[in-house]
Amino acid sequence: QTTSSALKGAIQLGITHTVGSLSTKPERDVLMQDFYVVESIFFPSEGSNLTPAHHYNDFRFKTYAPVAFRYFRELFGIRPDDYLCSLCSEPLIELSNSGASGSLFYVSSDDEFIIKTVQHKEAEFLQKLLPGYYMNLNQNPRTLLPKFYGLYCVQAGGKNIRIVVMNNLLPRSVKMHLKYDLKGSTYKRRASQKEREKVFPTYKDLDFIQDVPDGLSLDSDMYNALCKTLQRDCLVLQSFKIMDYSLLVAIHNIDLAQREHAMADGTSQTDTRRPAAQKALYSTAMESIQGEARRGGTIETDDQMGGIPARNAKGERLLLYIGIIDVLQSYRFVKKLEHSWKALVHDGDTVSVHRPSFYAERFQHFMCNTAFKKIPLKPSPSKKSRSGTAVPRRS
Repeated sequence: QTTSSALKGAIQLGITHTVGSLSTKPERDVLMQDFYVVESIFFPSEGSNLTPAHHYNDFRFKTYAPVAFRYFRELFGIRPDDYLCSLCSEPLIELSNSGASGSLFYVSSDDEFIIKTVQHKEAEFLQKLLPGYYMNLNQNPRTLLPKFYGLYCVQAGGKNIRIVVMNNLLPRSVKMHLKYDLKGSTYKRRASQKEREKVFPTYKDLDFIQDVPDGLSLDSDMYNALCKTLQRDCLVLQSFKIMDYSLLVAIHNIDLAQREHAMADGTSQTDTRRPAAQKALYSTAMESIQGEARRGGTIETDDQMGGIPARNAKGERLLLYIGIIDVLQSYRFVKKLEHSWKALVHDGDTVSVHRPSFYAERFQHFMCNTAFKKIPLKPSPSKKSRSGTAVPRRS
């Protein structure tokens, strides 16, 4: 019930304070206990010797694992002043389409970060994940998993509002023509009527199979890099007993966008903004999948605005913006119960809630066989001799 502007203001005051006070602490290695620290500071409206006066009601701001998150931000190349500048120098923009979870979403004015409200259970679960998340990112900063940059809580009027700061998967400066939330499950996985009526609906697996029956075609290097990244990420999620996550796939159709421009005949100049280069490393879809594709040199990456180049069955050029979302659902008792019940009533294998290992396997199979397809490479003369002997590999 806290008004949105008060919440946005409190978030910005709190983050400014916590990042500022962190900068006075010397850099050091992350220790195990850093993952469990919670720092709390009170912001009375009249101000105190630590905090400025403000126009909102008194509130308390908590920062979870500040030193650990500082390390994550560093790993992604986000400097403290950039983080502050992005989140706190301009008003946050509230996104209207809140997810099925009923969370509020804000995006920083420079499009760099998303702030999402999370439930108590999810915040608790994220804190438990941090040591494993740390280990995983150290080994593999290129990942399609969400990049968590901070976990905070605003306490006001007897309410706790927990928020997490993450990478923004969908730059607002690129027009997305279609958006899918894919789980690899077909049971009831169709967008609702209410969802379809939205300006920018999020479709689901059955819609995808119907709209894009031939899948999205990727250059073979890209395809291999994408599937390899998905495989590594699923293994990590499985090890945390996480499931019910989705792959968010947003599609910008380059050819359609050009036709739209031609029709608008230059009347609207708004879409021509180039997205500013992203500050965070590995944060675009293109950078999140392994770096091999880039080194292969088969792909021109100048004009892709961070998207992964692909084609549809009509041969239209697409840019894909993808990431794994909703990873804070842990496979606990409730989910187990839900699955056994649905399995009694339906064919258990099509239900979206499943054992983490089964879920991961089905998810990967759907992505790398149905959603994404490999464009066979045209053999160049020099490669002919080699490609003649190649046996097509079945996944």
